[in-house]
Amino acid sequence: MADRELRAVYAQKLVALAARDPRVCVLEADLAKATGTGPFAAAYPERFFNVGVAEANLVGVASGLSATGRKPFAATFGCFASRRAFDQFFLSANYAGLEVVLVGTDPGVTAAYNGGTHMPLEDLALMRTVPGLAIVEPADPTSLEAAITLALERKGCTYLRLQRKSAPELYQANEHFEFGKAKLLRRGKDVTLVALGALMVAEARKAAETLAAEGIEATLVDAFTLAPLDGKLLLELAGETRRMVSCENHRVTGGLGSALAELLAEAGVPARLARIGVAADLFGEVGTQDWLAEHFGLTAPHIAAAARDLVK
Repeated sequence: MADRELRAVYAQKLVALAARDPRVCVLEADLAKATGTGPFAAAYPERFFNVGVAEANLVGVASGLSATGRKPFAATFGCFASRRAFDQFFLSANYAGLEVVLVGTDPGVTAAYNGGTHMPLEDLALMRTVPGLAIVEPADPTSLEAAITLALERKGCTYLRLQRKSAPELYQANEHFEFGKAKLLRRGKDVTLVALGALMVAEARKAAETLAAEGIEATLVDAFTLAPLDGKLLLELAGETRRMVSCENHRVTGGLGSALAELLAEAGVPARLARIGVAADLFGEVGTQDWLAEHFGLTAPHIAAAARDLVK
């Protein structure tokens, strides 16, 4: 099946949901072209709001709409959705018990030429501190469609990390998804690879194939949601392989790797953990996505090397 552009999937799914749910509305901070929500604006102009380059206001308006019974999907670059509008999202949306879906686009190195100022490598760390918030990063078009529907149906706020570029299909159209339930893509006895998001699930799949050719059997997990984390499955797999590699398009601190370290330590599972992500002492840079992924050690060879070291 051909790859699909994830931002197009996002817009198309919202148009489809809006046709049967009058609560659905879309907000942009003057980035509709970047997010790809032009089709929604054309189909439902009365439910589309461009608040301008004012991300805190974006969240404030979304919260107000939620308070009146709407279900707002508010999108902006992930760096602004997290670092710039964090207080408004924490208080106006989450603390107030509303139902805002905040969409952070261009996560991690997918920001590419926008560079270090626009490269969210700490958004997951921030969002993990918000009580009761669901944090989801889909790995393919099908899981993205499911995540949007689940966010619409959820009682509470959701942070959706959205890679805009194309991604291959991993799942069949009838695949079942739940927040808090990871997807087991491959099973092995030697090491467990836990990946989050389209970029890192794809790289972890390549790493698992490389390891298999060397006689190392890797379990591969698409975490799907960082919060709630599928602790039951992950602890089971850690107990089986005793070795785990976290793979995230984020800084190694505060995100998936930290969540797994906390999980393993608190459960007392004697498993070794290696974390693949951007080093804690580095800022983002300007470059192509491929160059940045290699520069920061997010590619399949780095994942495979970490797994080999654990197995040794």
